[in-house]
Amino acid sequence: MTMGTSSLNYPCEKSSGQITVLRVGNETGCVSDTTRPDCNGPLPGLGPYRVKFLAMSPVTGPTAETRWSDPILLKAGKDPATIDTWPGKRSAGMIVITTILSILLAILLACFIAALTYRCMDIAESTEIMGKQDPVTVKRYNTHHIYDQPALKH
Repeated sequence: MTMGTSSLNYPCEKSSGQITVLRVGNETGCVSDTTRPDCNGPLPGLGPYRVKFLAMSPVTGPTAETRWSDPILLKAGKDPATIDTWPGKRSAGMIVITTILSILLAILLACFIAALTYRCMDIAESTEIMGKQDPVTVKRYNTHHIYDQPALKH
């Protein structure tokens, strides 16, 4: 199988800093097009395949070529329906424990909020703003000093 390509597809840009690559099997739309003998369609099987690059001049023919590569085996693609997208395996026991702990945490949070609400309502209802108070009279008030106590005198 030979795939031809033009040198226009691989310009020599010195300042780009990027590598230009030829991806084998990149064109999927031209597989059944008989007018394109140089179609770069998907390879027919898993291989093994070998690659050789040949530089051709329109005037003189072959100007340079590489050696054949080592055999290349392709990996088979998977059917998307068979790919397991679940991030991790979970056992039934782990799911049950997680569910129970989540429910208990929700109950604990509800109790905390209820207790906090009850306490705030209790404080708000029991707080009394000082209003008018009755005057208090004291009939007898004896003043005393610490020095009047006989045990403390020298």
